Amino acid sequence: MSILNANKAYQNNSVQTASPGELTLMLYNGCLKFIGLARTGIELKNTEQKNTNLLKAQKIIQELMVTLNMELEVSKSLMTMYDYIHRRLIEANIQNDVKILDEVEDYVLDFRNTWKEVIQINRRMQHGETGRV
Repeated sequence: MSILNANKAYQNNSVQTASPGELTLMLYNGCLKFIGLARTGIELKNTEQKNTNLLKAQKIIQELMVTLNMELEVSKSLMTMYDYIHRRLIEANIQNDVKILDEVEDYVLDFRNTWKEVIQINRRMQHGETGRV
């Protein structure tokens, strides 16, 4: 098995064995990756790279939107933010605007970091750790 095939198999296994929380974290990380690649595309005036990666980031935001449980109040707030991020990604693509990407990246980073913290707290609770000193 080649190194590329082994890496691909590892990635597939990671996705297939991940919890829903871990999958959400992967989506946030993927979105951040594609925003960064799009930024590079804008800076290098590589329209294809910019467009391809912004479309991928948009698809991730759309995926996050469709997985929300709209019966929960927090989901309504998240939907509003995801919709805003999605629209700003489209604007960044049309306008070749790195400043918009900076703004959106900050929001996605905040979501990712919060989500990562929630996963860590949840793991500690599952293992009986209270976090008290």
